[in-house]
Formats: sequence, C-alpha cells, structure tokens
Amino acid sequence: MTTTLITGANKGLGHESARRLIAAGHTVYVGARDIERGTAAAAGLGARFVQLDVTDDASVAAAAATIEAEGGLDVLVNNAGIEVLSPEGEIIGAADLTADVMREVFETNVFGVVRVTHAFLPLLERSAAPVVVNVSSSLASLAEAGKGYPGVAYPASKTTVNMLTVQYAKAFPRLRINSVEPGYTATDLNRHAGMQTVEQGAEIIVRMAQLGPDGPTGGYFDAAGPLPW
Repeated sequence: MTTTLITGANKGLGHESARRLIAAGHTVYVGARDIERGTAAAAGLGARFVQLDVTDDASVAAAAATIEAEGGLDVLVNNAGIEVLSPEGEIIGAADLTADVMREVFETNVFGVVRVTHAFLPLLERSAAPVVVNVSSSLASLAEAGKGYPGVAYPASKTTVNMLTVQYAKAFPRLRINSVEPGYTATDLNRHAGMQTVEQGAEIIVRMAQLGPDGPTGGYFDAAGPLPW
C-alpha cells in the first residue's frame, strides 16, 4: 500500500489529485490548514486528514510525527501555493512589487516546500519507492519568461521551486523528485479564471506521484512531456 501526503488538498488540484490517487489504491493524507474544511474534504474522499500549515514549523513537525506514528510515507506532493494580488484584485507587476509581497509569496511557495520536504525526508528515505512531486508552473520557465504574464513574485517562487527540485534530486538519487506544471486550471488561486478543469490539471500530478524506482527524477514536466527550463 502506497501512502501519500498532499499539501493544500482540501480543494482544487490537491483535492482532485487525492481523489484520483485514492482510486488508484493509495492511502492519502489530506493536508490542510483549516481543520473543519480539511476534515470534511478527507471524509468526502475516503482519505485521512492531517492538519498542516506549510508556513508553521510546529504544524509541519506535528504532521510528520502523526504520519510516522501511523506507518510512514511513500509519496509527498507539495501542492500548497498562493498568489498575492493588489487590493483591487490585479496582478502585481514589477513597478508595484514590494519586498513584503515577495516575502509573503515565498513563505508558502518556497519556504513551505523546504519546510515540509525537510520534515518528511526521514520518512521518505525509509520507503521502498519514495516520490516527491513539486507543483510548479510554466511561468517558472526562464526560457519562456518573456511571454505574457506580468507578475513577478509567483513566477519567481516557482522558478525557485524548480531549482529546489533539481538540487534535492541530485542530493537524494534514490528518490524520484520532479516539478510539474498542471496548466492554467480554474481554481481559487486564479479566481477560477483558468481555462481547464481540475480533472485536466491533476493529470500530471497524479502521473508523477505514481512513478516507480526507474522513473525520471530532477525533471520539469507538463502532461505533454518535459518543459524548457
């Protein structure tokens, strides 16, 4: 039995990924900050709930202790992420970017990934087939950075996640650690402006969460294949 933790899994891509992985036979922990929403989501899915705020050391440590006590972990999906908009709901471009905005986005999207990964690495290293999936974005691509999206903090945070993916994969060659781009999916993150469904967006997350020991590692993928860095 494969045991999987998905952060930010009470809604959106995390919730759909949990549903699909449960259907594939995984035991899934729904990680969520809000106890009431997380418990309800887990109950509806047939998953387990663990309270987990990726910005809080004590919360993450407690979640790791709970999952360790209940048998360990095989797959970690770092899905929790945020975007910070202006008070008017607009994307914050370079002219209006502040250190506070950058710090807020990085606290969840980058430091949260490091915090959770660090806490669960000892459990993953005991697994026979450990996997880490970091939910990134095509906006992270330096090769594609000149196109379209005017925001700074969110793309920069996901570019950093990609570097974390490469460095963790190099340091832990027995683990399969990859970044994935779900696509522009309609979720609360973008006020449901995305052009595809969560079912479509979860496809690459679910696929990479089920990698075997011979699967790729240190890569950056969407549903169609590798992406340019």
